[in-house]
Amino acid sequence: MDSVSIALIYAINKGYQVHPDAFAFLKSLDCDVEKIIKTIVDAKNKFKKKSPILIDDIKNVISSDVNRTMDDPLITNINSKPKSDSNLENYKILFDPTYKIKSENDKDFVKLFDSRYRKTLKILSIRSESRQIRKIKQIKDLRNKSRSSSLDNDNERGKFVDSVFLAGLIMSKRNRKNDVELIIDDTTGSIPVVCKTRDLIKEASSLVLDQMLMLEISLSKRNSNNFVIKDIIFPDIPEHVASKSGTESYVALISDLHVGSKYFMEKEFNDFLSWLSSEDEIVRKIKYVCIAGDIVDGIGIYPNQDKELIDMNINKQLSYAASLLEKIPKRMHVFLIPGNHDPGRRALPQTALTNLRDFQSLENFSIIGNPSVVELNKIKLLMFHGQSLDDVIATVPGLSYSKPVEAMKILLKSRHLSPIYGNRTPIAPESEDMLVIEDVPDIFHAGHVHMTEVGRYKGTLIVNSGAWQRQTKFQQTMGITPTPGICILVNLGNLQSFKKDFN
Repeated sequence: MDSVSIALIYAINKGYQVHPDAFAFLKSLDCDVEKIIKTIVDAKNKFKKKSPILIDDIKNVISSDVNRTMDDPLITNINSKPKSDSNLENYKILFDPTYKIKSENDKDFVKLFDSRYRKTLKILSIRSESRQIRKIKQIKDLRNKSRSSSLDNDNERGKFVDSVFLAGLIMSKRNRKNDVELIIDDTTGSIPVVCKTRDLIKEASSLVLDQMLMLEISLSKRNSNNFVIKDIIFPDIPEHVASKSGTESYVALISDLHVGSKYFMEKEFNDFLSWLSSEDEIVRKIKYVCIAGDIVDGIGIYPNQDKELIDMNINKQLSYAASLLEKIPKRMHVFLIPGNHDPGRRALPQTALTNLRDFQSLENFSIIGNPSVVELNKIKLLMFHGQSLDDVIATVPGLSYSKPVEAMKILLKSRHLSPIYGNRTPIAPESEDMLVIEDVPDIFHAGHVHMTEVGRYKGTLIVNSGAWQRQTKFQQTMGITPTPGICILVNLGNLQSFKKDFN
């Protein structure tokens, strides 16, 4: 019996369950797992906690003794990479939701949206106007006070402010004949506000439900029937100069392989893999490969999918995908996140693909969650599969699947990867909103829509890396004409990009 099984039995005998993700994590460790589990059980007994053993419990034990030396095998075996990984000092995983996703039964969306509100308010606090933000309850009290007072003379009028700032989430949006009405919500209540000018009405057209805003609204008695918006301030990313690595090295950005589908472009993808192993001048400078989800086509994802599959066994799809990806040269480090077609949790955020026996031997792979942030030669790259682009494109006038960069700009402007709740994109009720874009990325990489496009927004390079699947009948019904078989390459030295077409 192996040490992990012994540790599991020990925990069960002591009355503790081990979360499946924690069990998978234990199996990946090369250290004294029995000691780790005994330490966790002792701590839980001490504080009389009968909660399941989670990945965070394991990681806390590993990092609890800050005085451990790097010679201690408990530390070195977990934090070190294989010696063959020559890029060890050049990349970091800055954020991976896998180990932050909890398994408690008391989840609710109140905590999720409260976290969204507070995180985005922190982003807005950089703006000077944020110092004037008032809670909605205070604003209503101000309005009631102004209505009950006489404002006929200038001295009396001077006691009241003409406008105030508020920050909140958009609960509803209604286009009317001559204006647009929004209902804004914060922790103290909700309030109706109205856009009346042509410019503000146009700006309101790109707003999506559940996103966070800061607004300047009028308290003038002339507009006593409505709170009229004077200005809309987005969390947005600032104008900035993106980091550059200073050396010419490349990252290859791809997504949406859909292995297992009859429409998977196997020949073209093998051509891409062969090219990665060639002596091409550019290839020699490729240090990283980022794969933004939908590794396999999955099963039961959309109506009549079974008619478009080569293999109805998800494990066989994964096994074949692994046999292809292992052809990527070992000198290149690969970052892989899941998509909505891959097995496991469908709701955002998604944990890393676990229990992938066929991927375990791939030493140059980091299998992480969706979304994740990695740092490559000092370049901060945000990886997101892109499920929420469906909702943004369907909601905002003028957007289409043929121009995914414009939809991705709205996510950056909102500082949130999936602001709309209740449409096609499932969002899990985590106690923390891990979809808020807290740090400004140098590169924003997504897939999902199967359209290859590159653009820039306020210094951030935006890449949608298309797909390796020809148009399916389902896509025909959706009016999506993909641009597959293309790899996007980015020079980390200057953030210039170009396409390599394998059609």
